[in-house]
Amino acid sequence: MEEKNVVQKAETYGAEDIKILKGLSAVRKRPAMYIGSTGPEGLHHLVYEAVDNSVDEALAGYCSNIDVILHHDGSCSVIDDGRGIPTGPHPGDPEKRTAAEVVLTELHAGGKFESKAYKISGGLHGVGISVVNALSEWLEVEIKQNGQVFHQRFERGKPGGPLAVVGKTKSRGTKVTFKPDPEIFTEMTEFSYDILSQRLRELAFLNKGLKITILDERVDKNQEFLYKGGIVSFVEHLNKNKTPLHPKPVYVSGEKDGIAAEVALQYNDSYAETIFTFANNINTKEGGTHLIGFKSALTRTANSYATSASILKNGKGESISGDDIREGLTAVISVKLPNPQFEGQTKMKLGNSEVKGIVESIVNDTLSTYFEENPSIARKIIEKAIQAARAREAARKARELTRRKGALEDTGLPGKLADCSEKDPGLSELFIVEGDSAGGSAKQGRDRRMQAILPLRGKILNVEKARFDKMLGSEEIRILITAMGTGIGADDFDVSKIRYHKIVLMTDADVDGAHIRTLLLTFFYRQMPQVIENGYLYIAQPPLFKVKKGKTEKYIQNENEMQNMLFELASEDIAVTIKGQEVKGKALIPFLKRLSSYEKLLEWFRRRRREPAVLRILIDEGINKSVLKDKKAIASLLEKIQKAISDATVGEISEDEEHEGFRVEIRRQNYKLILDSNLLLSPEFRELETLHGYIKEMGKPPYTISTKEGPKTLNSTTELYGFIFEAARKGLSIQRYKGLGEMNPHQLWETTMDPEKRTLLQVSIEDSVQADEIFTILMGDQVEPRKDFIVKHALEARNIDI
Repeated sequence: MEEKNVVQKAETYGAEDIKILKGLSAVRKRPAMYIGSTGPEGLHHLVYEAVDNSVDEALAGYCSNIDVILHHDGSCSVIDDGRGIPTGPHPGDPEKRTAAEVVLTELHAGGKFESKAYKISGGLHGVGISVVNALSEWLEVEIKQNGQVFHQRFERGKPGGPLAVVGKTKSRGTKVTFKPDPEIFTEMTEFSYDILSQRLRELAFLNKGLKITILDERVDKNQEFLYKGGIVSFVEHLNKNKTPLHPKPVYVSGEKDGIAAEVALQYNDSYAETIFTFANNINTKEGGTHLIGFKSALTRTANSYATSASILKNGKGESISGDDIREGLTAVISVKLPNPQFEGQTKMKLGNSEVKGIVESIVNDTLSTYFEENPSIARKIIEKAIQAARAREAARKARELTRRKGALEDTGLPGKLADCSEKDPGLSELFIVEGDSAGGSAKQGRDRRMQAILPLRGKILNVEKARFDKMLGSEEIRILITAMGTGIGADDFDVSKIRYHKIVLMTDADVDGAHIRTLLLTFFYRQMPQVIENGYLYIAQPPLFKVKKGKTEKYIQNENEMQNMLFELASEDIAVTIKGQEVKGKALIPFLKRLSSYEKLLEWFRRRRREPAVLRILIDEGINKSVLKDKKAIASLLEKIQKAISDATVGEISEDEEHEGFRVEIRRQNYKLILDSNLLLSPEFRELETLHGYIKEMGKPPYTISTKEGPKTLNSTTELYGFIFEAARKGLSIQRYKGLGEMNPHQLWETTMDPEKRTLLQVSIEDSVQADEIFTILMGDQVEPRKDFIVKHALEARNIDI
């Protein structure tokens, strides 16, 4: 019977079953095919695609500035001063659309498929700006070209109207602003400043003279990346808090068969190896043929020089291994080629076989010459490598102790480890706990089936300042390595042998706990980065507070959770009249959240010296672009503002050519607001308009709300917001937790270890350059950079343990 059904189903498969997804529908149907995933990686890939277009303009010699702005509403703008996307009619389009609209709505439409416009282009998938458009809730493009300003808006990939001329200009370039679609990116729709900063910093290093800025308007952070020395500046940046063995990096470059390669390298007195590799501006994190060529040339050249200079005795068969010659090395390798081939699971490994020989040849020739011309530096490098070789040999026996002896040999595990009964690493968790008292609570409170506990006594060795042999002399580190089961060192480490797929650092919420956590993070980052890269390392989040009101007790993890609790408490004690009806209880919570967002956004404008009272009047009066095109309407609006705010002053109404309208400056005390199209089109102003619409449902101030003590009258939303949260805080008892030992086993399980209730932070390397720099500053030998770091960030400290 079943076989018959199968046959019948097969017979019904016909031409009508073939679906044709037109335009960008295919992208929205299967987004992961185009951007890798709909998680954080795919979300940030949207920005990379927009930025890569601007970088391609820079590579072609037409763009020197790129700005990336992260807006308050979750949107992003990418602005460049390149030639601008072509705006004329596309000759091959039957619908006679402009080239800009074709580029934004058709897959595989662009100037990179022929080598006329761009010889070498960036971008990993090459899917272009059309995919960004398809996966955005909305996208707006502004093109400045040939003295005119063009504008077009799209909604989920579909044009809201034709590309239109909106003004005149003397500048040129493209501005793309888009907001990722929450229907597509259900997991995450907020851009990470750190992830984007890493990519933008890399692009600036790899394209000498290109200035890239990033501005995060959500938290008032910004950085400018401009490196005239290119990858030489990159190496100097990586080594700036270390002690170099030679004053200037060695720079190597060459070109063959259309493939250009450049390498910069410099040794320092640390024990870590730092190598970054790139192909067509893409960070090839898994290496590839360019890295293989570099390593073999470096090892061969070093051994050849060491033998010829009689540093090594060739007759005794002495030689330096690749690992030894790369100790303390910082290097950047960048290749640019017309047709890159990427391999590996994440497409981050270069596979072009011809690249290996080209890199090997130019490194071999240039480095040999450098060693001959700088014998004192060459001797320092070789002697450091020889010392590294001796240290590795001394550490060999110590390393043997850390090797796992087999899953069935429990004698190979340290006695301090309270192991779990589960043998499947995917289901097993290891909690690394600070101190014996917390370890005791954790052992009693854990789920013995799948949770193992390893208490560490005191502070482990700082591996940033220690060579391999000294590190393995530390008992606590040996215990940790043995418990993990991976082995240690380039020859023995195997992440596939790890005994737990969740390794959780659980330390106290005080200064000592933070220091121990940092020492452990340093160990994993420097000695076992694969544990972090595979997503196995986590940080436990014990509650910061226990909050009690009446008979209700709640553990609070962070400030955001505290605010949500205050929303709930406030909704129980007050009622607000909205649209003529009294709203209280859970129905009031959405309004309170909007009120909170509204007040925070007003504060955002206030910090930028833009008067909130003026903004409120503009929104109440229904300001829009058409008002800005009418000089009389603007003058009437300014009269209303001056009548409502007596000490406000206005400037002359001037022409805004780029938007075919007018602009005016409004001042009040220390505040200054430029009323123009840029303000009205900004995502922040639009969001304020939306939130203001909800607030207006309460009517005009003063506002009267009902409380248990009776009615209360408040004169502004700011007063209302403050009163509501003060009322919620009444009668609250807040207990701050500092030590894990302060919690009994049941509390520790309930708040920190129970998989159903706990919060774990997964450790990831979002900005590898910044991570390397921070570990060097905080844990390295040099005191001055650490002191400067503390002074610079002192005011950012929160929850200080005094």
